[in-house]
Amino acid sequence: MRKSLSSKALIILFIALIFSMYQETSAQGKKIKDKKTAAVKTKSVAPDISYMVSMSKPFTHLLEVEMRLKSANLPAKAEIKMPVWTPGSYLIREYARHVQDFAVKDASGNALPWQKINKNTWQIDTKGANELVINYNVYANELTVRTNELNSDHAFFTNAAVLMFPKGFLNAPSTVKVVPFGDWKIATGLPKVGGQTNTFRAENFDILYDSPFEVGNFEEVFFSVKGKPHRFVIEGEGNYDLQKLTQDTAKIIEEGYNIFGELPYDNYLFILNLRGGGGLEHLNSTALQWQKFGFKPESRYKAFLNLVAHEYFHLWNVKRIRPDALGPFDYETENYTKLLWVAEGATSHYEAILLRRAGLISDKEVLESKVTVIKALQNRPGRFETSLEDASFDAWIKYYRQDENAINNQISYYDKGELVNFLLDIEIRTASNGAKSLDDVMRYLYNEFYKKNKNYTPEDYQKIAEMMAGKSLNDFFSKYVRGTTEIDYNSILNGIGLKLVEEGGDKKQAYLGANLAENDGKLTVRALPSDTPAYRQGLNTGDQIVAIDGNRASQSFLQSYLSERKPGDKVKLTIFRFDTLRELEITLGGQSKQDYAIVPVENPTDAQKRLYKDYLLADLK
Repeated sequence: MRKSLSSKALIILFIALIFSMYQETSAQGKKIKDKKTAAVKTKSVAPDISYMVSMSKPFTHLLEVEMRLKSANLPAKAEIKMPVWTPGSYLIREYARHVQDFAVKDASGNALPWQKINKNTWQIDTKGANELVINYNVYANELTVRTNELNSDHAFFTNAAVLMFPKGFLNAPSTVKVVPFGDWKIATGLPKVGGQTNTFRAENFDILYDSPFEVGNFEEVFFSVKGKPHRFVIEGEGNYDLQKLTQDTAKIIEEGYNIFGELPYDNYLFILNLRGGGGLEHLNSTALQWQKFGFKPESRYKAFLNLVAHEYFHLWNVKRIRPDALGPFDYETENYTKLLWVAEGATSHYEAILLRRAGLISDKEVLESKVTVIKALQNRPGRFETSLEDASFDAWIKYYRQDENAINNQISYYDKGELVNFLLDIEIRTASNGAKSLDDVMRYLYNEFYKKNKNYTPEDYQKIAEMMAGKSLNDFFSKYVRGTTEIDYNSILNGIGLKLVEEGGDKKQAYLGANLAENDGKLTVRALPSDTPAYRQGLNTGDQIVAIDGNRASQSFLQSYLSERKPGDKVKLTIFRFDTLRELEITLGGQSKQDYAIVPVENPTDAQKRLYKDYLLADLK
């Protein structure tokens, strides 16, 4: 028979067992912790990243890219990704669709297996290699400021649409070497790497993707503003005056400096391609497009200067004064914000303000530019459907995908944003008796948010505007920013001695209300505002109008014919709809000729005169 243990022995044995289990658990925990620490360290060690972009056969439109990743800690399954959009252009563009000929090898030239695991990600089996050499080509045959073009004349490319990034390392530095075709020159905002030919360095991918390249036999001119070097690079022949262009651009730059008190870059590059139109802002550069003969007459030249002023002002507003979601960026999905009406709208407002302060346009031209935007907004039924914040938020699915019904359910955060910031500026000036303005809002955002590495929210923008105005602006923001209330222009314009008047008289003219386009002899309905007779009585977009009251239709004939009718008259339209001939009877509506002007109020006060002069640098008259 086995002898039983005493109670004391049992207690000692139990304690020993617990201690043993604790030691074993602690050892296992330490191993797990050590593994996690090692994993974190491995993940945090960025590889050496370098690119080489070549263009040996421009006629193929293929940019040839070599990407090298070197690290002692490359993961077993490395993931390489292509951005799906580029900052400043709020649309998923699927840049990976232009990638072809993807291949990977190690430093010894051995091919490594890979597979594509989603639309913009290539997964590589590294096989223990400490260096990956990735080659692929990018088809580049679309000249816009957000895409790429390579042909026998030049190469323009935006890096987000060409250069991939390793998963988890958007903060890593990289270098880019460009191998130009023939004797082509290279221009970019990236700094050069000393001692290496045509090689440039980026501190991280936000900077890399923010620095487009122009490569070709471009014309260039250097100039200095406030001790900082600036450069214009122009690709293509045109009727521009290079000396005048640089002189006027320097004046715009000086006015930006006067607002913020500094130029927050070491140098600045303007890339101008003389085809197409548009611009895209970058941290120390901008990409511009303009028609080659679009610098004359003077009105067209001033329109170009508006583009220059807009994109240049972005170096503060957007690139440094950042809305909540816009930086650091997620390059694989939408980056939603309700603040594009400030990012783009306030920038649009400052176009004319900078030109006026630079002495390049008159005060009347500033007001005329606002009237043009007012007229466009007042002709959009969509102003009652979509607020500025909603238009900003939905830019990803709507703004760059306008359809025939956009006029009825959308607004432009550029246009209405410009007007609302213009009116906000006046509201602040009036409330503060001229002591503060929108300039102070921008300066505060620059100093208190950008310089303290903070993004601002919609609530921040309202609070700062209220701080400068010295009063609540909740009614203003509720109606015109978050809401769809019709803008009461005169209640605000009166503050600086102005009023908006509708011109054209009270006489009603007969109208149909369809927006028409005439191409190759075909008169087609392009859009139908929802508050028109044509919309309410069954005309459709896409309908081809063949005849009116039995008379062959054309744009000029239709205008002439309707001018002889009266509101309430009936007309018979013969149309093709889906290639089937139909007839519609439409009762014409009545509409006054709508035009607008901003003019001085009668008998302005001294305060109104002073505020006007402070704002637009001219006497109110």
